[in-house]
Amino acid sequence: MAALAAAGSASAEIQLQFQYQDRDVARMVSLGGTCNRCELSGRDLTGAAFNGAVFTNATLVGANLRGAELVGSNFSGSDFSRADLSGAEMVGADFTGANFSGADLTGAEAISATLVRVRLAGADLSGAALNYANMNGAILTGTDLEGAEMNATNLANVNARSADFSDAEIAMSNMANGDFRSADFSDATLNGARLTGGRFGGADFDGASMNRTDIRGTDLSGARGLTQAQVGRACGDANTRLPGNLTTRVCRGVSSVRIVTPRPPTPPTPPVPPRSRNLVVANADH
Repeated sequence: MAALAAAGSASAEIQLQFQYQDRDVARMVSLGGTCNRCELSGRDLTGAAFNGAVFTNATLVGANLRGAELVGSNFSGSDFSRADLSGAEMVGADFTGANFSGADLTGAEAISATLVRVRLAGADLSGAALNYANMNGAILTGTDLEGAEMNATNLANVNARSADFSDAEIAMSNMANGDFRSADFSDATLNGARLTGGRFGGADFDGASMNRTDIRGTDLSGARGLTQAQVGRACGDANTRLPGNLTTRVCRGVSSVRIVTPRPPTPPTPPVPPRSRNLVVANADH
């Protein structure tokens, strides 16, 4: 048995013990407890189960976390750059200030996750589920969000220049004051979303659905692909700026988008490690 000692927090110290039969870390992994600044870069953690874990400021650069479960865990400040999190379950987890630059998050499920100020530049989130997530202030430059589900997601104050939102579902989301210049919204669903104060120069809205989209005070004069049929279903005002001779309507009863985020699920109890499989176990020593 080989052992890896990891730095612990002031209240607990974790030891990660790796038990294996070959060079790869086992596919069945159980990680719990608290481990601040853990070094797990490049490790094969395929299918790992982080159950109510606190791995703040951890380093997982280039780690393999395909199909991993990070439900209800705290990874704030951690570095997942270039990591593979395809198909990972991240529901209700806290990733405040985390770095996912260049990471693969295709098909990941991050419903109700806290992704405030995360860096996702160049990351692939195509087909990901981000409904109800809080992404306030996130860096999404060049991020691939094609076909992603982002309904009722907080996208306020994001930097999403040249991001790909094509075919994405962004209904009832708060996109206020975001930088979406040159972003691709072709065939996206923006029904009921709030675009107020955002920058959309060069953004492509070809085929986008904009039923009751809040564009009051929004400058869309430099946007591409907009038609009268689209903006005629949106809700604007005298301060809305549109390209060409397009005109908008004033909607009755329209109000600022209120993001209602469900309470994150209670972290599950760590399972009993299987006897017949390779595993990684983290135990807190108080």
